[in-house]
Amino acid sequence: MTPPATTPTARLVIIGPQGSGKGTQGARIAEALGIPAVSTGDVFRANIKAGTPLGEQVKAITAAGNLVSDELTGQIVRDRLSQADAAGGFLLDGYPRNLQQVHDLDAFLASRGESLDAVIELSVPREESIARLTLRATEQGRTDDTDEVIAKRLAIYETETAPILDVYRERGIADAIDGVGSLDEITQRIVAALSARGIARPAAV
Repeated sequence: MTPPATTPTARLVIIGPQGSGKGTQGARIAEALGIPAVSTGDVFRANIKAGTPLGEQVKAITAAGNLVSDELTGQIVRDRLSQADAAGGFLLDGYPRNLQQVHDLDAFLASRGESLDAVIELSVPREESIARLTLRATEQGRTDDTDEVIAKRLAIYETETAPILDVYRERGIADAIDGVGSLDEITQRIVAALSARGIARPAAV
């Protein structure tokens, strides 16, 4: 059987519950493909650390365990994807997180004659996510990772974010990846799934 032709672009989304390791895996896959990893969480945290007006706004929202508005998040994502280094592809982590954001992203990409190539779904049991987040909070001193906030975030994921996977499954672009195992094992599973779709880093010219 002839393998699918390698695509010249890799426009990807990685989705998974908090604690699934999507940030780590997203960065690994983006580096392997030579595309930027666009993490809304990283953008927000950088602004919080810098004490910008956006950072102060986001800090108050996240401290309460809530999510930043669709409008604000979408604005940041559109601006980032319009930068030159994202012309040949990107990996989105943390966006879209609900059906409205799916429609917003679709519209933005369609306006540029583009569409997503694949969606990586990291599957991790709830108890595993909680254990990882609790450990991270201890190791990194992250005050936003209290038990109450963790439970609230996972509940939001299950009710708002998980349903968008149905949309991507219907389009045939979602790949479910077992998110339990060593970092290398999980990365290899993702690479294999993307390779099966013909998504790989272009050979050097």
